[in-house]
Amino acid sequence: MALPWIEKYRPKSFAEVVDQEEAKYTLASWICTRYKAPREFCARWGKKRDKEISEAKAVLLAGPPGVGKTTIVHALAKEINYELIELNASDVRTAERIKQVVGRGLRESSLFGYGGKLVLFDEVDGLHVKEDLGGLEAIIEIIETAKVPVVMTANNPYDPKFRPLRDLSLVVNLKKLSEDEVVEVLKRVCTGEGAKCEEEALRSIARSSLGDLRAAINDLQMYLSGGRRVLTVDDIKRVGERNPQLSMFEILDRVYKARWFDEARAVSFNPSFDWEQYFVWALESIPVVYKELELTSVAYDRLSKADMFIGRIKRTQEWELLPYALELALGGVSQVKNKPRLPPFIKYGFPQRLLLLARTKEVRRRRETLIEYLAQNLHVSQSLVRAELMYVLSALARHNPHVIERLSKSLGINSLDIKNLL
Repeated sequence: MALPWIEKYRPKSFAEVVDQEEAKYTLASWICTRYKAPREFCARWGKKRDKEISEAKAVLLAGPPGVGKTTIVHALAKEINYELIELNASDVRTAERIKQVVGRGLRESSLFGYGGKLVLFDEVDGLHVKEDLGGLEAIIEIIETAKVPVVMTANNPYDPKFRPLRDLSLVVNLKKLSEDEVVEVLKRVCTGEGAKCEEEALRSIARSSLGDLRAAINDLQMYLSGGRRVLTVDDIKRVGERNPQLSMFEILDRVYKARWFDEARAVSFNPSFDWEQYFVWALESIPVVYKELELTSVAYDRLSKADMFIGRIKRTQEWELLPYALELALGGVSQVKNKPRLPPFIKYGFPQRLLLLARTKEVRRRRETLIEYLAQNLHVSQSLVRAELMYVLSALARHNPHVIERLSKSLGINSLDIKNLL
C-alpha cells in the first residue's frame, strides 16, 4: 500500500514547517527555557524570554485542522533528538489508559540514544469531561508531575471545560495558511511525484481546502491516483471540489460578512450547517455584530419571522417552507440596510443558553428520573406528573419531610437532591 503523501512529505525539520514562525519561536523558547536542547537550536529559535513562557508547565497548540499543530511537534522532537511519546486523546480517553500509555513510555529507557522525551497529547478537545472517566484530570496530573515537556494540540481549546488546561499551559495559536502558501507546498509535492500540475488546478485545490494543508495534499493525491502524472483545471471540475466542514464560528462569519443575499443563503448548502444550532447562535451574535440599535432591530425582526416559519413547519410538517425560513435567517440577517463595514475579526461568544443546558444536564436527568418513577407507580402520564403532581409533592414536602425520605429510598437519590428538584 502506498504511503499517504501527507506522511511522505511531512516536514523533517523545524525550518520546513510552513509559515508558522511566531508559533515556532514561542514553542522553541519554552523548550530552551525549561529543558535541555541543542545550543545551535536554541540560538536560532529560542529567542523569546517572556515570563509567561518560562512559567508555563505545558504548551497547548491551538488552530484549525491542517495548519501543522502535530507536524510542528514531530519536527521539534526530531530537531532536538527527543523521543516522542504520542497519544491521541480522542482515542485513549480514560484516566487509567492515559496513565498506562504515558507512564510506560516515561518509565522505559530509550534504545536509540535520545537526549530526552517529549509527551504529545493530540486532539485534547476530543475529550468529554463527564463521559471520559477522569481523562482530563489524568492529563493535568501528568503535566503537574512530569519532568519532561508536555505539549497538547486542539482545534478549539476555548471551551469552558478546558479552562484547567489553559490555566496550566501556554496557549500558542497557529494561523490558517494562505492560498499562496498551500499552493507552494502542492507544487513541491507535484515535483516530488514527477507530476505536471497546472497552477490554476492547484489553486482550486488550495481554495477549497480553506487553509487546511492536510486536506489539500490528500485531495491532490486523490486527483493523481491511479498513476496519473498530469493534473488540469478540467480534471478538478470533472471530479468536483471539496465541500469543507465549517465550525459554527466560521458559519456565522460567512453569513455576516456575505456581500450579497445569495452568498449568505449558500451557507445552508454546506454539509456541516445545522439550522437549529444556527438559530441559537444567531440569537446571541446579532448584537455583537450590529452595534447600532436600528440594525439590531431589523436583524432580530427577520430572525423572528424565520422562527415563525419554523413553528408552522413543526406544527403542520410542511417542510417545503424551510427554504423560506432559511432565506430570512441567513440572507435577511446578513443583508440589512446601511450595514457597516465589519472588522476582520469578530469575537462570537458561545451561546449562554447552551452553557446553561450543559451545566444543568445532571439536574434535569435526575428530575426526569423522579418524574418517570412517579408516572409508573401512579399509573399516570409523565406529562401529568410534570404539569401538576410535582407542584403537589413540593407543597407536601414543605409540610412533611417524610415524603422526601420515602422518595429518596425508592429512587436511590440523595434526599437533599430530591428537595432541590421539587
